Amino acid sequence: MRYLVRDRLLGLGDDYWIEDDHGDKAFLVDGKAMRLRDTFQLKDTDGRVLIDIHQKMFALRDTMIIERDGDPLATIKRKRWSLLRNHYRVALVDGTELDVSGKILDREFAVEYDGELLAQISRRWLHLRDTYGVDVVREDADPALLIAVAVCVIHLAEKERGID
Repeated sequence: MRYLVRDRLLGLGDDYWIEDDHGDKAFLVDGKAMRLRDTFQLKDTDGRVLIDIHQKMFALRDTMIIERDGDPLATIKRKRWSLLRNHYRVALVDGTELDVSGKILDREFAVEYDGELLAQISRRWLHLRDTYGVDVVREDADPALLIAVAVCVIHLAEKERGID
């Protein structure tokens, strides 16, 4: 399933609908303004919070935390010993690690687990300006989690480069 995400959805206080490939609303990104740290929520079409995303405070490296129902789900940060600048690690609480690599700032990257493609993020498929697609490849993958991972990785890469 492919989802369409507006490129600058992570401005503080910004809300934006993510649509599926049929143009139907699938998720709402609710940016929380006036917070000490970057905070966002991914909600379903009924307004239920599916995922909370926030920046980890007091970390040596920029780190984003993804929570579900108030419980930690994943931690995202740039790989420490990677020769590639655009290489991030997603550590799930169950010990699983996802690998994110590619041209993050160009919105051309992949999310993999153990060498298997879970999602492809790209602008190539789209003709809409300031929009990128998140193509969830595996049927049993969690689309909300993979969208949250894409949003976090882009946010971290932009922050590292000083893009706001």
